[in-house]
Amino acid sequence: MAVGLASNVSLNSLDEEARAEVDVLNSRLDKTTQLTKKIQACLSRLEATGQSVREVAGPLNGETRRLQVLGSNVDSVISAIDRLRQPADSKDDEEQIIRAGPEKAGLSAYLGSLKRITRSHADMQASNLRANQNTMADLTKLIKNGNTQLESHFDKLLRAETPRSLEPLHYITKDKEFPIIPQETITRLGLIYSHLASNQKSVGYDSPIAKIYADIRGPYLSASLVNLAAASVNTAKKKNPGAIYRSGTNGIGTYAKAMEGIFIAEYENVCSIFAREDWGPVFQNTCQSPLAELARTLRELNAHIKQHLTTDCYLAYEVTEILSTLSGSLETRTGELKPQLAAALKPVRETAKSSLAELLEDTKRKIGGVQALPNDGAPLPIVSESMQRLQAMMEFLRPIASIMISLGDGGWKNGASARGADAIPSLASFDVTADGEKIFTHYCMDTIEALLAALESKTRLLIRNKSTQGVFLANSIVIIERAILTSELAPFLQPRLEVLDKYRKNAKTAYSEVCKELSIHLFDTIHTSQRARPQSGGPIDSATVVKALSSKDKDKIKEKFQQFNSGFDDMVSKHKAYSMEREVRTMFGQDIRQMLQPLYDRFWDRYHEIDKGKGKYVKYDKSSIAAVFVSLGG
Repeated sequence: MAVGLASNVSLNSLDEEARAEVDVLNSRLDKTTQLTKKIQACLSRLEATGQSVREVAGPLNGETRRLQVLGSNVDSVISAIDRLRQPADSKDDEEQIIRAGPEKAGLSAYLGSLKRITRSHADMQASNLRANQNTMADLTKLIKNGNTQLESHFDKLLRAETPRSLEPLHYITKDKEFPIIPQETITRLGLIYSHLASNQKSVGYDSPIAKIYADIRGPYLSASLVNLAAASVNTAKKKNPGAIYRSGTNGIGTYAKAMEGIFIAEYENVCSIFAREDWGPVFQNTCQSPLAELARTLRELNAHIKQHLTTDCYLAYEVTEILSTLSGSLETRTGELKPQLAAALKPVRETAKSSLAELLEDTKRKIGGVQALPNDGAPLPIVSESMQRLQAMMEFLRPIASIMISLGDGGWKNGASARGADAIPSLASFDVTADGEKIFTHYCMDTIEALLAALESKTRLLIRNKSTQGVFLANSIVIIERAILTSELAPFLQPRLEVLDKYRKNAKTAYSEVCKELSIHLFDTIHTSQRARPQSGGPIDSATVVKALSSKDKDKIKEKFQQFNSGFDDMVSKHKAYSMEREVRTMFGQDIRQMLQPLYDRFWDRYHEIDKGKGKYVKYDKSSIAAVFVSLGG
């Protein structure tokens, strides 16, 4: 019982304890619920507050970023200001270098200082800060002064390596290259030019350095060539003014060779110092003075050639070839001076072109002015002179061929070549297929035909005797033919010698008139009886023929012998008295023999017994007259 009571008490205690715990839990649950509500209320308030913060913090964040950029910019400006202050701080140091000059400071240090000053000046210009204006002005003066000193130093260096002149013959005769500026000096000059070219607006022909170079080297080139220029003019004056100019006797060849050598050496100097785009302008400007001297020299030569055109036109051909060769060589080696050389050569080349027509006209003019011809048929000097001209042209065939192409075939006729330097070229001037040598051949034939036509016309006008006409014309033909066959004209003109045949035939016809007159005396119209007439084809018995003649016919035969003898002796005398070229004497001697000997032999065979061998009427037998005929050709 007691045990049961105890158990009940224990259970009650447990229940109480459980209820107490439940009460505690309920109390905590209430607090948790209240706390949750408070938390929810706080979260609501916090969310509302966060929204307000976001609305406020957004603009502040953008402003903060702007402030960061501004700060960075300020730092950059401060850094730039520090850099910009450096030139001002170091200006005194650079100024000392500049004022010392490139020679004392050393070219490398001097150029380095100028580069730094120039860079600082450019930075200040970019910043455009008013505070730097004074410093910029000082730097501008320093740069200008520095560049001026560089130009002066360039001048000094170049003058030190430029002699007043040199003797070109020393290099030509020894086949040595003309000297150039030493490499060390070239390097210094190149450094100065490079710096100034990169910092100055004017370049090439307009740059101060280019002008300095031309002002120093130009007179050196002129002074070196001036004696050869003078020699070219002096050697044009011959001791014998009437002598034909011979190739190589003028100094123009040496002058051109020296010009080529010294110009090429100068071009090498220019290329070593200046930039590629400046080579042409600087080189042309440097050569301007010696080219002007060349042009003056060629004008003087041209004046001399014009005054002595018939003898010195060949100098014009030689000058044309030499200067054309020089132009081509310099064009190949430098790519420059071709227009300048062409302009200098133009007066001489035009004279060379016009000379071809002028020589033809001179030939006609001289023949036209002849008032009397030699009675012995001797040729005029103009024949040999004209052929000597053509022979002399063979020495200058290359330039003449070039001139012929520019004239065109027949361009020397009717004053075509005398239209002047400003005449519009004909289409033939541009005929790239034209053969200059062939055109020259045509010119030679025109000259020969003009010469012979004028001579033949003058002969008919001034000489009445036909034989003398024939001798004069034949002499001229032989001189022309001989001049062709014994000279370099042969390959060109020998195939065309048939042009002489017409004039040769006219000469032979004129000379044979005397033979026709003599042959009349060797024909007879005497009739013999059938009994006395010799059989055809058999030997003639002169005694029988003469015996059959009547007294009247015998007198006629005697008269014919006497008239023939008189005329023949007169013809032989005149034939031997004529001034004949050897070939002409042989030709006419053979013609006389062919025309008269057969007739005389026939006549003699029939009638030589007319004086019974006494020689009173029959002066020549067949052998004696044959000997005379032979002598006519010797």
